[in-house]
Amino acid sequence: MNILLYTLKSIAFALTEPYLIVLLAIMAFVLYKKNMQTAVMQKMIIGEKINSPFELTISQVVIGIFAGTLVSIIMSYLGIAFKQNSAVDLVFLASIIFMFFNPRFICFSYSGAVIGILSIILSEISVYFNIPGLDFLKIDVMSLMSMVAVLHFVEGLLVIIDGKTGSIPIFTSKEGRIIGGFALKRYWIIPVAIFFILQDKSVVSSAWQVSTPSWWPILKDSLISDTLKTAVLTLMPFYAVVGYNTITFTKNTREKTFISGSFIMIYSVILFGLAQLANFSLFFKVLVLLFAPIAHEGMIIFQRYIETKGKPKYISSSEGIMVLAVAPNSPANEMGVKSGDLLVEINNEKIEDEEKIGEIVKESSNFIWLKVKRVTGKFEQLSYDKMNGDRRLGIVFVPRNVPKDSMVINLNKNKFSDVLNKIKNKNKDKDD
Repeated sequence: MNILLYTLKSIAFALTEPYLIVLLAIMAFVLYKKNMQTAVMQKMIIGEKINSPFELTISQVVIGIFAGTLVSIIMSYLGIAFKQNSAVDLVFLASIIFMFFNPRFICFSYSGAVIGILSIILSEISVYFNIPGLDFLKIDVMSLMSMVAVLHFVEGLLVIIDGKTGSIPIFTSKEGRIIGGFALKRYWIIPVAIFFILQDKSVVSSAWQVSTPSWWPILKDSLISDTLKTAVLTLMPFYAVVGYNTITFTKNTREKTFISGSFIMIYSVILFGLAQLANFSLFFKVLVLLFAPIAHEGMIIFQRYIETKGKPKYISSSEGIMVLAVAPNSPANEMGVKSGDLLVEINNEKIEDEEKIGEIVKESSNFIWLKVKRVTGKFEQLSYDKMNGDRRLGIVFVPRNVPKDSMVINLNKNKFSDVLNKIKNKNKDKDD
């Protein structure tokens, strides 16, 4: 119980200490700027605001706090700890720096591997050339990669639970046909409490000294028992950012996030297992440090391959026009139209192209009716009696053909930033 209380206390400290609050505010502002783009793109494509930048940002912070608490509790009970002079905080800093080179590099698999390998190199050089001061990082590889594994496990849960929030409908061409899909981009700010072993008891107040039960730590090899007898354990809070960035044309957002999150969680379990071997030899230390980024890249490449070779989910046919997205407060939503439906008829007229839909809606009276084919293959008749010429139906359709002024994304270059830039440029051209 003491471990739980002190962990929660450390998280609370991260949310109340002024300098940490300033850090949280800065990171939240950066996410807010990114969410402004997402909100604008959603409104441009869907026709109305889906999520405000403030809503997207607040949810990232709040959900991140709960996720950070879970990470901290797991690590605390496992006994993942670092020595007083360990430079593990550089891992958090490096992940933020790496993000500016490529958003996916914010992942701790990359920053953790770089700092861990650098620590080993400096340590080996220090011993070989007898330069004591060179070994200043003093990173325990087992604890480091165990921490990275736990962070990924909780990241996988976040992707499954919240990864689809803020998704943006997009289009691409494949084999001469237009297919629809979704771009997903989501980051979470998480406070993480980490155990440190302090040899100098004067640097920490008695209020922060953590008493542990006899069975602690669970990872017996992560700490030297003799060191624990003479040391003081303390929990120190840090802020981390984890993210999810992908595109899908073969699955809906719920399916995609579930699969991606599951992949991440499986990866984290394997990484955690390899991390426990790091205490046995230098070979296993290097192995787990190389496995982390290589396997993570492999996981991304494999999912891209599946997307490239998979069967498109959102594609119109001679039978009807595919519904990609539905605005939440629109007539279509009130009728029960859903993403993945095939619109076959409107007001008893066969749908030849998406432009025809707009013409029929404008010419109709207050009452319209749709014939749709559900994902299950079942046909349904839907109606709405509050329509007028000024209201939009609220559906994002997948075109049968490429319009002259269309925005097309290359499936083989599925970077989220490319998607946003193409949509933004298309809008600017219209304004001009």
